[in-house]
Amino acid sequence: MSLFRHIRSLNALQILRPGRRHLSTASLQYDQDPQPLFTDAETQSLLQSMTQLQLDKVFRKRTVPDNSTEMKFMTPDQLEKEFVQAIEKARHLLQMPPIVKVKVDTERLISKDAALKDFASTKYVFTDITYGLPQSERKVVVRESDGTLAYANLETVKRMNQLYFPLEGRKSYIPRMFTDEELLKSALDTHKYEFILDRATVQYEPYEPEFHNILSRVFEHLNESKQFDLLRSTRHFGPMAFFYAWHRCIDDLLYDMIRRDYLHNAAELIALSYKIHKIPLDYRSTLEQISALRSTPAEKALEDLRNSIQAPEERQRVGGIEQEIHLAIGKTENDFASDEICLKFIEQYIASEHALKKVQLELAIQTLKEVNLEKLQLFKGLKKAHGVNVN
Repeated sequence: MSLFRHIRSLNALQILRPGRRHLSTASLQYDQDPQPLFTDAETQSLLQSMTQLQLDKVFRKRTVPDNSTEMKFMTPDQLEKEFVQAIEKARHLLQMPPIVKVKVDTERLISKDAALKDFASTKYVFTDITYGLPQSERKVVVRESDGTLAYANLETVKRMNQLYFPLEGRKSYIPRMFTDEELLKSALDTHKYEFILDRATVQYEPYEPEFHNILSRVFEHLNESKQFDLLRSTRHFGPMAFFYAWHRCIDDLLYDMIRRDYLHNAAELIALSYKIHKIPLDYRSTLEQISALRSTPAEKALEDLRNSIQAPEERQRVGGIEQEIHLAIGKTENDFASDEICLKFIEQYIASEHALKKVQLELAIQTLKEVNLEKLQLFKGLKKAHGVNVN
């Protein structure tokens, strides 16, 4: 058995080396520790809002062993409770992988006892396996054959943690998609971004250089393909937006948000860029005005769930014709007011020196203004026709 283990370890090393050489070609890396800014409460709030909470995407059917459905009869109170639990579960599923700096593997010597030299022909690894202890706090030390006692390197620590407390989905070897450049390129070209990022999040720790390299490759490819919506309402959308804001390349994502009429998300993306690069512009007052007019992603998702089970007659009885008009147009009066604030803020960004694709963004803004004007006129016309007060 020991011979087979040795052969497998040699094969793994042969596979691992070329993979690391390929993945080290990523160009955009964090030049300093991004963790304090990424975990900041305001930053997290902006990223969660930009991610959105589209329940049909969060709970979409996947290729898993058990993909069955369950039917229940519920009272209205039970159904409301179930809705709230679904929102909380969705928020948990959208929890973002942390963005931290790459750890430098340094030797940490504890002692060197010459009396133990050649006591054994192999080295010994001692691991703290205390139950319930976070893996980041477990101590792993190595006694070398020359008597040196030192803390284990990061690779050994990761291997020992996986041995005693295995994480579901993490392999003892590096998956081929991360060692074979052709396989990774094929996955990128077919836009399997979420699959790549999910696999990388399970296989690597956030502080490993391989994790940073893979994320950089995926986000750069996404910026070229413009398929940003594939990551919307997934746990990777926030890190992607943070990556673009950090590297001052938000214009393509900003254009996509404007084109899809996610103006509040566009304003939040600009505000995030201002915050990261400490640009002296007052973005907080704009965000406060927008948040006062719009619901949070969780509130909006809960409202959509309630509306999805109501018949048109019931909606008219509960919310009146005004609610029917809002659903038909897709916006409320507060949404139109919020759009006006967002447009001014976005136009201010486009006119500044920070925008790189001014013409493209200006055309997108002009097109959206024309569409929103038509919607507003239709909105007012329908309310007037039904005798509803128009502000």
